[in-house]
Amino acid sequence: MGPEEEAAPIVSVEFEVFGHVQGVYFTKYCRDMALYLELGGWVKNSRRGTIVGKIQGTKPKVEEMVAWLSRTGSPGCKIERCELRDFEYLARQDFRGFSIRF
Repeated sequence: MGPEEEAAPIVSVEFEVFGHVQGVYFTKYCRDMALYLELGGWVKNSRRGTIVGKIQGTKPKVEEMVAWLSRTGSPGCKIERCELRDFEYLARQDFRGFSIRF
């Protein structure tokens, strides 16, 4: 973590990704990207056919993850949109690591 990231605020946000996002390993790629960015949280398939989850970390890295969720995703997916909710600033992360929930 660089000096600018150490000073960056810690944030948390819930997300839901719409489109053709199930059956294309989206949750696995999401976990891999979150771990690469050193984010905490979780991801899972929803019953509605979307991907839902929560990410926590420094604001720049959370913003990078949101951009990935909104535009890139896994190979073979077709993202329509990514909705965010319950954005908040944290004193410290609640999650260590990033998991796929079932």
